[in-house]
Amino acid sequence: MHDRVPILTTKSPAEDQKLTLITTHINADFDAVGSMLAAHKLYPGSLVVFPGFYEKSMKNFIVSSMAYLFNMVEFGNIDSERVARLVVVDTKQPSRIGELESLLSRPDIEIHVYDHHPSLSSDISASIEVSRQTGANVTMLVDLLREKNIEITPDEATIMCLGIFEDTGSFTYPSTTEHDFMAAAYLRGKGANLATISDLISKEMDPRQIALLNDLLRNADHYNINGYDVVLSVVSCDEYIPDMAFLVQKMLRIENLNALFAIVLMKNKIYVAARSRTPEINVGAAVRELGGGGHSFAAAATIRKMTLAQTENRLLEILQKQLKSVLTAKDIMSSPPIMAEPDITCRKARQLLSRYNVNALLVVKTGKKSPTQQLKGFISRQVIEKALYHKLDDIAISEYMTSEFASVGPDAGIEEIQDKIIGNNQRILPVMENDVIVGVITRTDLLNSLIQDARGKTPQQDQSVLTMDHPKTKKVMGFMKERLSGTIMDMLRHIGEVAEEMGFTAYVVGGFVRDLFLYRHNEDIDIVIEGNGIAFAEAFARKKGLRINAYAKFGTAVVIFPDGFKIDIASSRMEYYQFPAALPTVEMSSIKLDLYRRDFTINTLAICLNADRFGQLIDFFGGRRDLKEGVIRILHNLSFVEDPTRVFRAVRFEQRFGFTIGKLTAGLIENAVKMDFFKRLSGRRVFSEISHLLKEENPISALLRLKEFELLKVIDPSITLDKKLTDWLISAKKVLSWYDLLYIETDYMKWSVYFLILIRHADRAAAEDLCTRFELSPRYRKLFIEEKARAEECLSLLARRLPMKNSELYNRLKGFRTEILLFMMAIAEHEKIKKAISLYVTDLQYVRVSVTGKDIQKLGMPPSPLYGKIFRELLAEKLDGRIQTINDEIELIKQYADT
Repeated sequence: MHDRVPILTTKSPAEDQKLTLITTHINADFDAVGSMLAAHKLYPGSLVVFPGFYEKSMKNFIVSSMAYLFNMVEFGNIDSERVARLVVVDTKQPSRIGELESLLSRPDIEIHVYDHHPSLSSDISASIEVSRQTGANVTMLVDLLREKNIEITPDEATIMCLGIFEDTGSFTYPSTTEHDFMAAAYLRGKGANLATISDLISKEMDPRQIALLNDLLRNADHYNINGYDVVLSVVSCDEYIPDMAFLVQKMLRIENLNALFAIVLMKNKIYVAARSRTPEINVGAAVRELGGGGHSFAAAATIRKMTLAQTENRLLEILQKQLKSVLTAKDIMSSPPIMAEPDITCRKARQLLSRYNVNALLVVKTGKKSPTQQLKGFISRQVIEKALYHKLDDIAISEYMTSEFASVGPDAGIEEIQDKIIGNNQRILPVMENDVIVGVITRTDLLNSLIQDARGKTPQQDQSVLTMDHPKTKKVMGFMKERLSGTIMDMLRHIGEVAEEMGFTAYVVGGFVRDLFLYRHNEDIDIVIEGNGIAFAEAFARKKGLRINAYAKFGTAVVIFPDGFKIDIASSRMEYYQFPAALPTVEMSSIKLDLYRRDFTINTLAICLNADRFGQLIDFFGGRRDLKEGVIRILHNLSFVEDPTRVFRAVRFEQRFGFTIGKLTAGLIENAVKMDFFKRLSGRRVFSEISHLLKEENPISALLRLKEFELLKVIDPSITLDKKLTDWLISAKKVLSWYDLLYIETDYMKWSVYFLILIRHADRAAAEDLCTRFELSPRYRKLFIEEKARAEECLSLLARRLPMKNSELYNRLKGFRTEILLFMMAIAEHEKIKKAISLYVTDLQYVRVSVTGKDIQKLGMPPSPLYGKIFRELLAEKLDGRIQTINDEIELIKQYADT
């Protein structure tokens, strides 16, 4: 805390016509409001000015409950020439005090700052600054009030204490200090009302906030940045939704995250809110790079001149730069090291290199009488091969080894390792501890450490595929006219015309072309532009009066038609990653390299849309042949190594189209299973692929195919697809078909019924473990754990209690979701249970009482809790068939009235 504290006077503004203004940051929270109230008491006669928009809930609270505590004014109603002093609380950043920033440049105005945020070079230049590292800013102002014996009323104590509770997360945030506890205790002693604080802190979410929280949870992506798990969630919504920081804190707790950055586009502004639970991840420092501010554990920013994709990638770049790696030499080294004596021959050295499949050897002299080792240098495979080429097979390697080298200790960090390997052009780096060689780090070891947990990698190009320089082509315009509507054909022609005008070439590619030749309906149109895809999309949208969402980093855009129809536009591209877990950096490429990125040959077909080549089919990789033969083939032999999830897609496409997985592709799937490449996949990616597979028209055949490839263990090793489980799945298919034929206007997740059956064997603990491994959202966790368990209990009860009255059946089933009801029907062992549930699904759940509360009131019964009992009784009687009409209901109500 700075030593200079202002000497306060009690002179009123009327005496010298000079004003003291107290303000805080835009979007003031309770800590800022409490700080302004405390400063208002420290500066008698001062005026409180909110600098701009603040949350609606905050405004309502101030107007209805707190206005009498402040002497509040609008800045526009003040004669700024009368301002002699400006007191700023809970911020030091000029840009955060709105229009009051104009006062900072006036030399005749004293500036006093009370702020607990870290100092920056861009801070307000103040004549008096009071600063201390506390969880809440109001804490240090309360200390000043206590030192000066300034009286505080219970209402004032409540407001100030509310600020402490909010900014410390009710004393749970890591930034909380002992001073916060002591200040809160002092305020409690002054009468702070904890019930009021609890009501305001325990915010209830409105439907918009719940929807935003669900979007944040659904869009959360985990990034491993230098060994730290950081979560980014990027969301877009059409309206401003308040209390985003509250939602981010809630998500942090729900998901038990170490660090979370939420990036939300609301209307035309991007809002960033960040929270951290670990001191190593300083969210304040990261967000300040985006123009925001905050503490190491909580920060926020408002961004106006960047897109969502730009903001996300900029943030990743900042985190990559700021987060220092936690990996050390002992984490990535290979041990024991492969070593050779200095006097062995070059021929013998090559044998060692081949035997151990390494590219460099440490050259070590071992003592004859003791096991001590003296490191002499290293020699690479390249040097050995050159020596052998020059017939130097029998020369000792000591003659050609590199004797000047660097080494590191076991605790050396990645930066030091990288500097020594790359800076010294050193293929192998010894790890030494107390002059003993404990391991080695090769360039491969370093590279693997840098790309571990990365989201992707540059494809390894199989030259046997890429040497197909001349694709097969075929005119298919007539076929397109037969298969496509006039509207779609006109749109494709217009796309080609605009591309032609811009000097680009346009293609429609992927699943749309594949399904065209399979006679399957598909209006998911993907366009690839050889050229600037975003520039094309903007030009096309401008000509047609359409909307566009562009993503510059990827060279992609979505064009949106008035009726909601969308087409995806992309530049032909190849991708690589600048650093681990980064968004891919995109380079322009040819249509051929763009198609090579895809998973299977049947998805590599393209049709040119330019006028002179309109309707020309482009087939580089034999996709048309494989469609005719009904074969699923990968593009190169490392396809499943690069992305093991392609295995699930291969099975999905095989079963959807009635194709066969090619012999080589099937062998590579078996190899992927044997090598267990799937252990590198996150649970989230596995679940995504399984849920897509279960959404297929007939997922049972796909599951049986997974069983053949021994892939069910990737979902859960305990799943046994025996006759019993297969019968349940078949039953589920029948139940789902029955339900769909009812044409009930209810959205439900059909795939989840199959998934519930797959995990039926799992008890509660096992189901919880499964949901954790798959990183499922709370919504899915509730469905697959709690509701599944309740369903099993209900089935057991129905088996014992049926037959039962309709009213009792209704009460037993009314709390279940559609998915659970269908799951129960599918696995029910007795026909009477299936019939009972189907009765509820088709009839009982829609039974309603006709009378209203007003009808009851007209019968002379005043409103009371008895109404609820009456409605329950009426519904039960109606369900059980004892009353049918509204007159029957009124007669029954009269009986209540008479009693």
